[in-house]
Amino acid sequence: MSSIDLDRLTRFGADVLTAPGVPPSDATLVSDSLVTADIWGHPSHGMRRLPWYAARLRSGEMRAVTQPRVVSDVGAVVVLDGQDGVGQVVTHRACQDAVRRAAEFGVSAVAVRNSNHFGTAAYWTRQMAAQGCVGILTTNGSPAMAPWGGRETKTVGANPWSIATPGPDGRPVVLDIANTGVARGKIYAAAERGQQIPDHWAIDADGHPTTDPAAAIAGFLAPMAGHKGYGISFMMDVLSGVLTGSSYATDVVGPYVPDQRSGCGHRARRGRRRGRQPAGRDGGGPARPGRHRRCRLRPDDRRGPGLMFTVLVNLQVRPERIEEFLRGIQANARASLRDEPGCLRFDVHRSSEDAHRFLLYEIYADEAAFYEAHRAAPHYAQWREVAAACVYPGGHWNTFATPVFPSDLAEFSQLDQHPDPRRTHP
Repeated sequence: MSSIDLDRLTRFGADVLTAPGVPPSDATLVSDSLVTADIWGHPSHGMRRLPWYAARLRSGEMRAVTQPRVVSDVGAVVVLDGQDGVGQVVTHRACQDAVRRAAEFGVSAVAVRNSNHFGTAAYWTRQMAAQGCVGILTTNGSPAMAPWGGRETKTVGANPWSIATPGPDGRPVVLDIANTGVARGKIYAAAERGQQIPDHWAIDADGHPTTDPAAAIAGFLAPMAGHKGYGISFMMDVLSGVLTGSSYATDVVGPYVPDQRSGCGHRARRGRRRGRQPAGRDGGGPARPGRHRRCRLRPDDRRGPGLMFTVLVNLQVRPERIEEFLRGIQANARASLRDEPGCLRFDVHRSSEDAHRFLLYEIYADEAAFYEAHRAAPHYAQWREVAAACVYPGGHWNTFATPVFPSDLAEFSQLDQHPDPRRTHP
């Protein structure tokens, strides 16, 4: 058996990708992910993909220079638009961002839209586990399966997902699977080698099991575990495509198609291991204030015009900075009511049990008003700086947001005994 110089192979892959304009560091990242898949015994996601990527780069449907754009940033949750960049580069950015945010907030979720194929999912979740996080990564893909019991149209992709968690001996515990009985790349590999495939991998266009890889490619992949695999794949499409604002179902295009944009989406979630305290992004100090976790409203919560949106921030303030902190609250409250049309109330409650602990809360007319206000308000960044300087070193901003109805607001008005909804005070 002949041996292969892995470093040389990685350099070759990088050279192939830099030729159509991929920056060298990005090209090396992509090539390493493909070579690693081959090393792990998954040639379906290895260097076999390189010609597909190169063809997509030459056509311009996958952009050589990847420039993800932040669509929405609410602290622990962020949405990135990959802008049709290289999938591995977009995913690397998303996963590293998820780790940083998990260190700050304890948990994070990064949604990605308009990306491309990112290789094997475990390549990324293993890296997250190596940094002390539990990583969950999902993606959708081009249609591969017919709806359960059907045979007319491919509607749902294999939509793989991976979970990795740190192990006690430093080695991660990893799961990386597709929701089909086998990855589509293994069928392409069998076709290239002229080999037959097991009859439970796929069905032909007429709905019959087949051992012919060509008939399998023209037909449908079989789901793992029957209807359960199809159901999981369907939900992965919801998580990775629908909720991220990316393409989904029949609108996603595979990496083997050179001249159509992919539109696939990913979702990376990270949580710190229990027992490890979250820290700021620089590795210490308090988390940045004003970074709120988004609370998506269920459809049945959007009933009627009476729905409001409440944001709560629970924090401890340094004794010597309390007066400065209260002045900052007053200034920010006045500015909020002046500059943020949707802000109905900005108030603060001082704990009767701990004089250094405060509960800030804001009430907005609706969820949209909250996000628009915090994106546009000119005073908001200044308030974050003042408040961050006043909290205890190493303190944590225990922040959450929730939809409420007017009937619920009595709970908040009881905190300070000021019924005026526009009342602000220290």
